[in-house]
Amino acid sequence: MAHEEPVLTARAGRTARVTLNRPRALNALTHPMVLRVAEALTAWERDESVAAVVVDGAGDRGLCAGGDIRAIHRDARTGGGASAPFWRDEYRLNARIARYPKPYVALMDGIVMGGGVGVSAHGDVRVVTERSAVAMPETGIGLVPDVGGTWLLTRAPGALGTHLALTGRAAGAADALLCGLADHYVPADRLPALRAALADDRVRDGADVRATVRRYASAPPAGQLAADRAWIDACYAAGTVEEIVDRLLGHGEPAAKEAAETILGRSPTALKATLAALRRAARLNTLEEALDWEYRASCAALDTPDLLEGIRAQVIDKDRAPRWSPGELERVTEADVACFSAPPPGGDLGLSPVSRN
Repeated sequence: MAHEEPVLTARAGRTARVTLNRPRALNALTHPMVLRVAEALTAWERDESVAAVVVDGAGDRGLCAGGDIRAIHRDARTGGGASAPFWRDEYRLNARIARYPKPYVALMDGIVMGGGVGVSAHGDVRVVTERSAVAMPETGIGLVPDVGGTWLLTRAPGALGTHLALTGRAAGAADALLCGLADHYVPADRLPALRAALADDRVRDGADVRATVRRYASAPPAGQLAADRAWIDACYAAGTVEEIVDRLLGHGEPAAKEAAETILGRSPTALKATLAALRRAARLNTLEEALDWEYRASCAALDTPDLLEGIRAQVIDKDRAPRWSPGELERVTEADVACFSAPPPGGDLGLSPVSRN
């Protein structure tokens, strides 16, 4: 039955719509869902009657909470080979969304995390609401930000992206706009009218799509990151995670101390690998290069104890008390970090020539 399909597709006017349809799982992505979205994009790319694609999530809790990390946990526990192929197809989809030749409108209402960012923030018309919570929380489960997250976050103003990556904090509407993760704010109660307007037969090209979204957009409620920019830029400019934490603890701003405490609860190995990945991504020229490096990092995480432990603590047992290995930043070695940039056993993603620098 249609309501049981994890991805729903529909046509209205000259608009094609993709709805992620696992509301009880916060629309978490599975491998079949990724393949279905890619299949739909292929069909619509060749269909001259389709002027734009709109992506949203079923239910009222969010667009997508990320990849199905319960499935990744099962795969890692059993030594299976399902996670790497999932990431391979997911990251290829992320790259494709960024280069899609037709307007790709992402309605980023509610929770948008991890893989949810990948299917939305690479689009060219990205809409947030007062309910939006946009985050890359990977360091909390032993992963490095992926789905192009390192590329997106390093292009945020100053060190805001580094702050979001290391803490895993969620950005509301105004902060997502500030960081370049979204383009427009539309109140949630106006989304049905916006969808209907986009489906109007008079919407025929990208200019029409953008003009339609602007008609429903308004100024968002105030965010927090702009006010915190001074201490964030000063503290996160440090060369190592340890130095960043020391600067945060010594700054005197209560929010800086809170950020330090959050960071100290994340996987020490993932934190160091993430900072290295961010610094590398800042030097890259394309999203595809960043995705290639992220694929290496994700595959490497499958062989670390922190991935299983992080997912256990967050979503399996939900005790929120992970026992990281190693448990302190000082015990994470350069070799530990280097593992996250090593070619995976099954070969690289291959979207671009992977940099050796």
